[in-house]
Amino acid sequence: MTINEIPASETWEIRHKVMWPDMPFEFVQLKEDNLGSHFGLYSESKLVAIVSCFEDNEEMQFRKLATLTEEQGKGNATILLEYILQQAKNKGIKRVWCNARVNKKSFYEKFGMIDTKVTFLKSGQEFTIMELRF
Repeated sequence: MTINEIPASETWEIRHKVMWPDMPFEFVQLKEDNLGSHFGLYSESKLVAIVSCFEDNEEMQFRKLATLTEEQGKGNATILLEYILQQAKNKGIKRVWCNARVNKKSFYEKFGMIDTKVTFLKSGQEFTIMELRF
């Protein structure tokens, strides 16, 4: 397994396949993508998981953490999330947060993230804001 910084455009296929397959491809292309850092986890030479990080002062939001369906359950998202959390800590980031799908909340809690109880709906999906403070 290796983790590399990648261009935003390399995240779009996995974002689309895993997160929003019923939406137009353009739906997964964020207008903020050019402002973020994007990371990919490779198994051998295949890109299997991605995440996008957006820093603002002493905060970092990560978005679009996704693993190819056939690669899920193998710890790929865990490796990638541990990597970006360590990167944030090393940079002196004080708060890391994400908009988590409510049905994935327990995954983020394993990393010490706390549910803020701030929820919202987007395209029929319920989200909650999860955070970790250093």
